[in-house]
Amino acid sequence: MDQYREADNNPFDAPVPGQGLTDKPGNYPWEHPPQYTNTSEAADFVWDKLTQPQFADQVIAMLDAGIPVEAIGRIIIFTGFAEGKWTPDVAFIIAEPVMKMIAAVGIHGGVKKIRMSMQDLTNKKSLQSIVQIKENKKEFERIAKGIAKDISAQPKMGGLMAQPEVTEEME
Repeated sequence: MDQYREADNNPFDAPVPGQGLTDKPGNYPWEHPPQYTNTSEAADFVWDKLTQPQFADQVIAMLDAGIPVEAIGRIIIFTGFAEGKWTPDVAFIIAEPVMKMIAAVGIHGGVKKIRMSMQDLTNKKSLQSIVQIKENKKEFERIAKGIAKDISAQPKMGGLMAQPEVTEEME
C-alpha cells in the first residue's frame, strides 16, 4: 500500500484572510521607526557598504555579468526598507543617487560595458514593437469608434439598476 504524501503546493496551507491584522504589531523591522530618516545619512550608509571590498567585488562581478545597475539598485533599496533602515519615501528619494554610486563602483572597478536600465532599448524587437504600435494607432482608434457606435446603438435597459440616460447637459 502506498504511503500518504502531502502535495508540494497545498492551497489550504495559507494564512486566513485578515490574519495579519490580528498579529502583534512590531513583528517586522519595517513596523518600527527607521534607522535613517535623513536621506543624506541613508545615502552615506549605502556608500559605506558599497565601498567595502567584499561588497564592491560582488557589485563589480554582477555588473561585469551584465546585470543592470537598476536591478542592483532596486535590490539594495528594497533590502534597506525590509531591514528597517529607511522608509519607502526615503528609498524613493535615494534611488537615483544609489544607482549612480553603483555605476561609479563599476567604472572604478573597470567594467567595460555597464547596463544602466533593465529595459535595453538597443534590442531591435523592442524598437520594432514601439514602431508597430505607433503605426497601428489609427487602426485601433477606428476599431474603438466602431465599438463605441455598436454600444450606443444597443437598446437601453430599464429598471432600478439601469444606467441613467445621458443628456446633452450631462456631456
